[in-house]
Amino acid sequence: LQVFDDEGKDVTPHPLFHSDPKDATPGQGKLLSSSACCGATGSGFLSFSMHEMGGVSTKQKRSCLLTLCNFSDVQVRQEEINEELTQDDLDRRVDIYLTETETIWMLDMPSVVVSVESEDAGRVQEQNRIYIEICKNRPGNDRFVENTVQTINRATKNKEVQCDEVIMEDKGRLSDHHIGKAQSRGATTGKSIISHATKEDDQTISVSSDRSNNFPGNISAVTTSVTILEGALLARIHKEEECHSVAILTSINFQQNLFFMKRILMENIFQPKLATYRQLPVLTDPDVTSDTSDKVAAVKETSQEEQDKEKEDKEEQKEAVIEPSVLSDLKETLEETVPPRLEQLWSYMCDLTHGHSVSSMTWNKVNPDLLAVGYRAFDFKEQKKGLACCWSLKNPMWPERIFWCKHGFTALDFSMASPNLLAVGMYNGSVAIYDVRSCNNTPLLESSASSNKHTGPILQLRWVVQDRSATGDGKKERLICISADSRVTEWLIQKRLDCTNLMKIKQTASEKKKLPGEKGKKPEAPISRQAAGMCFDFHPKDTNVYLTGTEEGHIHKCSCSCDEQFLQTYRGHKGPVYKVTWNPFSTDMFLSCSADWSIILWQQDSQMPILTFSSTTASVHDIMWSPKSVSIFAAANENRVEIWDLSVSSFHPVVSCFASPGVEFTSVLFANNTNCLLVGDSKGEVGAFELQNLAAHSSNKV
Repeated sequence: LQVFDDEGKDVTPHPLFHSDPKDATPGQGKLLSSSACCGATGSGFLSFSMHEMGGVSTKQKRSCLLTLCNFSDVQVRQEEINEELTQDDLDRRVDIYLTETETIWMLDMPSVVVSVESEDAGRVQEQNRIYIEICKNRPGNDRFVENTVQTINRATKNKEVQCDEVIMEDKGRLSDHHIGKAQSRGATTGKSIISHATKEDDQTISVSSDRSNNFPGNISAVTTSVTILEGALLARIHKEEECHSVAILTSINFQQNLFFMKRILMENIFQPKLATYRQLPVLTDPDVTSDTSDKVAAVKETSQEEQDKEKEDKEEQKEAVIEPSVLSDLKETLEETVPPRLEQLWSYMCDLTHGHSVSSMTWNKVNPDLLAVGYRAFDFKEQKKGLACCWSLKNPMWPERIFWCKHGFTALDFSMASPNLLAVGMYNGSVAIYDVRSCNNTPLLESSASSNKHTGPILQLRWVVQDRSATGDGKKERLICISADSRVTEWLIQKRLDCTNLMKIKQTASEKKKLPGEKGKKPEAPISRQAAGMCFDFHPKDTNVYLTGTEEGHIHKCSCSCDEQFLQTYRGHKGPVYKVTWNPFSTDMFLSCSADWSIILWQQDSQMPILTFSSTTASVHDIMWSPKSVSIFAAANENRVEIWDLSVSSFHPVVSCFASPGVEFTSVLFANNTNCLLVGDSKGEVGAFELQNLAAHSSNKV
């Protein structure tokens, strides 16, 4: 690039110094570096800018700026050269190209907001949901403990200090010196003044009077006033102490400490029984001295050795005389196990539940230690207030949550998708949903405002996970109810509860065999074309198929896709069907119990009963298959609870437990993780029983 002056001379400046690129020091001349000057390279460069102004004058100033890179001590010289522009220069087209320079970030602050369409949106939403759940579940949760350090707190030591007894005395004196005179007509009578003077060892009360000896009544007046002041002060201190005590008792920390203390006491009291329930070893008392235990163990060992020797001698003598066949029979009898039995561990009962009949029981789907029990009046004619309690294994003596209602609770069940939701059915046909995390007695949702609510008692209620991909609804949890108004309904949980009918149960004519000489007669018209629904159960694998038990004694196989016609009808009971349940292992078999004193085993492809069990002349209120064995089920009769094992006997139960006089068993429930059975009765007691010596079978067929 060359620069010429007005006379046409070459005035191009020459560089003062030719720098070596290898010797360039980094960091010098950053503002005029080669990377920042439009792509120029080399140690030094000359930037020349030309500005043209059209229509103003024919002369334009051009500026040349001479700089040297990597040298901060070189001065910059700016020269102005006047140049005349011709008409051709003015008319010439000049192309100017605008390019975007490199972005320079001065401050980068990442955003805390993530777009919904971004890749990290799902992860952020999941973290927010977990944080919200933690904040909601924190109050009253056992897993949250406020503690500053995680060290072991050693036992505190009592330090005794002896000192001389502190002697306290009340001292006072009367002063005769003149303090003040009354400035009224009765100046000679004097005026009493109480002054408190603080000294090193005692407090004195000085009472002044002009003539205390002549007026002894002033002293008694002062004493009375001091007594009144002391009484007021003591009353104020007592009131402050009461307020402080109330504040301590109502504080959150005190309540939480009481809660943990109660948990510890309950675990200490019920430790052997809880260990038996959970199939854990029972802890022994560590306070027993080792010397005594060693002596007892030595004595037991010696006695046991003597007994073993005597048995061996007797067996040798018998083997010498008895035949081998007899010996084998004796060995088999010795190897026989103890017969199965039920041993009661504890009972869920308190003053609130006394006199209320247990109507239904259910375990929480996530927390296996949480049990919900519904209570109502045993006699339908004398209905009481409804009561639902949530019991925990950590405190069998008092429920964790208590819900009251005007009407009796006839059915309840925990949700699987939202384990904190407890759905309840009532005697008046209403449905309500409670949140067990809250101590509030008000339900989250209820069906009192629904125009399609039930008009009869709800006899069973259950959350069912159904897959309706064919209809476009997908896999979803649904709330299903059956009522005495002959309807099976599905409840929609939105801003309010509303239901749709899955089936209207109608009466079916009984199939009677006609005699050979009997002519065809018209069937008698029923009084009502509808039959009250008593119970239902969905198929374990195909959740679109379910069974319904009716008051007329029939069992109908129904489908969710058809609300007008039954798939099949099973006739075998002569009274109302109280319970019907599928076998969880052999899914083509199901049981039913009725008020006609019988339990019937069915196969879904056959309308004829396979087996009928009848061990007593009493109504069978409830039955349930064992979650661990295909052939074991429990039944609750009026006067006893029975355990049946079809692999052992189909005529008699293997275990029977009788009720107390005046008490009737109403419901049974197996524990999912242990060999225990819960039994509810008409007095509001739920007993926890351990199943002992009851073998479980691995076969999946009845």
